[in-house]
Formats: sequence, structure tokens, C-alpha cells
Amino acid sequence: MGVQRRQTLTRVVTIAAVIYIFVWSAAGVSVDFARIKRGLPAVGRIVNTMFPPDWSMAKVALEGMLQSFYIAVLGTTIGSVLAIPLGFLAARNVAVYRFLSIFGKQVLNAIRTFPELILAVFFVASYGPGPMAGLMAVGVHSTGMMGKLYADIIEGIDRGPVEALVSAGASSFEVVRYSILPQVIPEFIATSLYRFEINMRAASTLGLVGAGGIGVLLLQALQFRRWPIVGMALIIIVVAVTIIDYASAFIRKRIV
Repeated sequence: MGVQRRQTLTRVVTIAAVIYIFVWSAAGVSVDFARIKRGLPAVGRIVNTMFPPDWSMAKVALEGMLQSFYIAVLGTTIGSVLAIPLGFLAARNVAVYRFLSIFGKQVLNAIRTFPELILAVFFVASYGPGPMAGLMAVGVHSTGMMGKLYADIIEGIDRGPVEALVSAGASSFEVVRYSILPQVIPEFIATSLYRFEINMRAASTLGLVGAGGIGVLLLQALQFRRWPIVGMALIIIVVAVTIIDYASAFIRKRIV
């Protein structure tokens, strides 16, 4: 069995390497190692000028991080709620007609096609600069991503309790209420928490296109080459994201 696994792994790695080389060649990409070497001292100088950070901007950075946190929380909440009906619509095992499942999956594919930054640019143009645009971008993208994950969770449920209720004459609502939801709700919550971690990182950068959060401070500091402020903002982002990652992982382990 171990030999078969090694052979399979070797084939996968070989195929992946061939595909990678083909794509690399087709794209006409070339790595200028000399240029990379020349740029490394500049990278080192920039990082060196970030520290010590500008501690006088700590309060401003914290306020921006708090706004990013609000964007991530509200955006994740909106996405989690809207993804539930779309997830049920896209799940093959609960859809009344197969074409509804196909339609639901295509809707989710369309929603999550555009990354948060692209959506943020669109909503900044629609609502103007500010956290509202960031909230909408995170919420819409989260709906598409979590809807797909919710559909996968629903399709993986144990059919035994469902068939037992159907045999007992339960209605469709009762089947969903007493058989499907108890199985999927813990996974839904864990998925939402994991998505919140991702949204927290996204919300920290949406300010680069005017969608609020600490990214606004980061953009202004980058534009004026105020590297100590950039260092302060990065420290706040790293600390906040790390705390949320550990807290989310702890809660997910307790739920699932």
C-alpha cells in the first residue's frame, strides 16, 4: 500500500510539474534573478525604516483596525444568512428539481467570481468611499463562497434520519427542521467562523481602494512614503489577525 501511495504521489507531482512548466512557457514569464538581487537591498532599507514604528499613530491605527473588524463581522453575518437559502437551493439532495440545483450552483459561481477588491471598487463607485462599500464587498463575496460550502455540507448529510421522517409522513418543512438543520448547523457555524478569519484579512486591505478600515491609513502612509506609520499599521494588523485566528480556531474545535 505504501508503494502504491508513493507511485501515485510521484505521478501527481510529475503531472503538476509538467502543467506548471507548460503554463509558465505559454505565459512567456521570465524571472530576472539579477533584478531580484538588485532589489533586495531596497526591500531591506524600506523594512528597516518601518522600525521603530510611529507609536503616535497607534490610536489611529487601532481605530482603523476596529472599523475593519466591524466590516468583517457585519459582512460575514450578511454572507452567512444569505448563503443559507442559496446553499439549500444548490444542494442536489434537497432540490426539488435538478435544474434548480444547477441554477443555484451557477448563481453562487457568478457571485464568487469577483474578488473582494474588485467588488469594493464597484461599491465605492456606487456608494462612495467608506466602510459601507467594504461591508457590501465582503458580504457579497462571502455569500458566494459560503453558499458553495453550505451546499457541500448539505449534500454530505446522513440520509437515514431524513428517510425515517419521510416514512413517518413528515412534511418537507419538518424534514428540514428536525433532520437536516440539526446536522448542518454546527458545520455552518464553523464555516462562518473560518470565513470570518478570511474576511478579517480582506477588510484590512479594502481601504486601499477607499472601502474603509485600516487600509485607508495604510494607503495614505504608502503614498507619502511614511514608512514608520506603515510599520505601525502592519503591527496592528498582524496582532489583530493572529488573535482572531486563534480565537476562531478554539471556538471551531468546541463546535465541531
